[in-house]
Amino acid sequence: MHRIYLDYAATTPVDPRVFAAMRPYLTREFGNPGSLHSFGQAAIAAVDQARETVADALGADFREVVFTGSATEANNLALRGVARRAQKVLHPLQRAQDDRKVRLITSAIEHESVLETARDLERDGVDVVYLPVDKRGIVKLDALKKALTPETVLVSVMYVNNETGAVQPIKAISKLIAEFRISNLESRK
Repeated sequence: MHRIYLDYAATTPVDPRVFAAMRPYLTREFGNPGSLHSFGQAAIAAVDQARETVADALGADFREVVFTGSATEANNLALRGVARRAQKVLHPLQRAQDDRKVRLITSAIEHESVLETARDLERDGVDVVYLPVDKRGIVKLDALKKALTPETVLVSVMYVNNETGAVQPIKAISKLIAEFRISNLESRK
């Protein structure tokens, strides 16, 4: 029987070029990059080179590239990092004056790692808005437009849902956010 794998949204085979690049680190050069011995030093040099390559490809700074062990870890790091930084740095004066909360907007059909993190952030005082979706699983743009406030520090919407295959209108979402930011900046002048 010929089998066909149709769950590429969840995981995919390793690209042969990636496998070739990683092969030495999976077989011979497997030192712990946190160790001080020569094996560890070789490993951290390889990690730093990979970070530099990724940074160059993205037009980012080397220090802005963070490698994580999974999508769940990456989602947690992104959501918690943005929300906590905003709570501590961006809004302390506003919150002291009028008790406004940092806001995170996400969709009701996000990956569980996003939804669980959002629920946990709510317990830590973050205002979280869960955008409804239509019958096709598409985020309702009018709900996003209404949910945006000056306290919004992050909008997290999965481009393609790994369970339903719904493709979100990311360009339209980005445009709404950009328009809101521009009008919000102009209203402050």
